[in-house]
Amino acid sequence: MSWFSSLSIRARALIVGSTLSVALVGVGATVPVPYVALGPGVTYDTLSRVGGTPVISFSGDAPASVKQTDGTGHLNMTTVSVYDDMPLFGLLGMWMSGDYAVVPRAEVYPPDKTVDQVNQQNTKDFQDSQSAAEIAALRYLKYPNVVYVGTIAQDSPSYKVLEPQDQITAVDGAKVTDFASLQAALKNTLPGQTVEVTVLRGSRSVDAKVKLQANSSAGKQGFLGIGAVERPKAPFTISISLANIGGPSAGLMFTLGILDKLTPGGLTAGRFIAGTGTMEVDDTKGTVGEIGGILLKMIAAKNAGASVFLVPAGNCAEALTRVPQGLELVRVATLDDAVKALKTLGAGGTPPSC
Repeated sequence: MSWFSSLSIRARALIVGSTLSVALVGVGATVPVPYVALGPGVTYDTLSRVGGTPVISFSGDAPASVKQTDGTGHLNMTTVSVYDDMPLFGLLGMWMSGDYAVVPRAEVYPPDKTVDQVNQQNTKDFQDSQSAAEIAALRYLKYPNVVYVGTIAQDSPSYKVLEPQDQITAVDGAKVTDFASLQAALKNTLPGQTVEVTVLRGSRSVDAKVKLQANSSAGKQGFLGIGAVERPKAPFTISISLANIGGPSAGLMFTLGILDKLTPGGLTAGRFIAGTGTMEVDDTKGTVGEIGGILLKMIAAKNAGASVFLVPAGNCAEALTRVPQGLELVRVATLDDAVKALKTLGAGGTPPSC
């Protein structure tokens, strides 16, 4: 008879139960589960330097006001951190702290995409937010518009003739400065007609011959076959330098950072202001789009020292469910709302809240 079978039933039950408990504890402490933890992420001041490099910088013929910011305020973008490959007990510990959320892993890393693919998309979204910020800021400051070549389909008459990011300056000698002037230049053309499209490609002027096609949506006139993009242009280049950040939600704070540096005296009046929100440039209003993780970003802002947090209007209801003590929420639906709110704060007033 083995030593185990010689034990009492109670002793055997105790040993089996203890063994199972140890095994379960080992599994809970070491084996990853299909969930991730989301927590307050890093926050960067768009007016400062990171690693010695300005987050926002200018080159070319930038206005003198670029150097006239007060140097004491903050306009911080906020992020959410993702903790993957976490064991059950680690997730539970984070969740119980109250500063983290636990969600199914598939919500962050869809099963039809690899982690690298998700990260690549997040990086692209972040780069797009930088471009949107530049467009929105220059549009707000009323810099003149120009027309660029956007998308070009493979069956387009402009395919391999024009290039994305070409700036269209003329069609058959008629000056092009915006959508209206481009449409006017093409109004009396016909399908099959060849026109000379003058573009600025980098710093070089190029004359390209395009044989126009017919298109039912264009009516009787000739069709270039491009997705034309109208956006403002300044005599200087804006650079935004931040690495290892993903997603589109920094658009608003990047836009405000650019405006602060281009506005004599700045916008912060020395306050520590943080916020979030996408910047939509498909309309002229500069709509601030809602984002995910608003509560976690508010915690990150408060931990960094912010006293004011700019909240997209679409996130206000959620933001009010848990407001960090001492953090003033400001509701913004458009870029104009955000600028007016900062000016109101600077004058000692109270801007619209959630």
